[in-house]
Amino acid sequence: MTTAPFDAPLFAGLMQEVMAGAGRFGHRQHVQLTWLAVCRYGTPAAITLVSEGIQRTARYAGAPQKYNATVSRAWVELVGHHATAPEAGPGGADFDRFIGQNPALLDKRLLTRFYRSSTLASERARSTWTEPDLAPFPWQ
Repeated sequence: MTTAPFDAPLFAGLMQEVMAGAGRFGHRQHVQLTWLAVCRYGTPAAITLVSEGIQRTARYAGAPQKYNATVSRAWVELVGHHATAPEAGPGGADFDRFIGQNPALLDKRLLTRFYRSSTLASERARSTWTEPDLAPFPWQ
């Protein structure tokens, strides 16, 4: 997979847009940020943009250990899959409609359908992409 270089101003703009109506950056905001990146730049570019942006944000906040490469990429891939699915239809321009059609994306534990918790917690998964070990993703 070819990835685009990280664009800090682009990531900052997406964060600003997502946080304009939010009091904190929770799971819903993470999914919305990912959805915006996928819709505007495509899944491969969104993987770099979101993953690098979250990693840099964690480092800046003094919590680099909170970043997990596998979790970040898996969420981008899941959101990308649903955002580009034929049934996404014209709702692709409206996050509330998108999430209404895909409420499972608001479940923080969604990745445990595909990964063992121990796999996601491993140093390998934290530092590099790791394939699912419980079930394949729907597009695989």
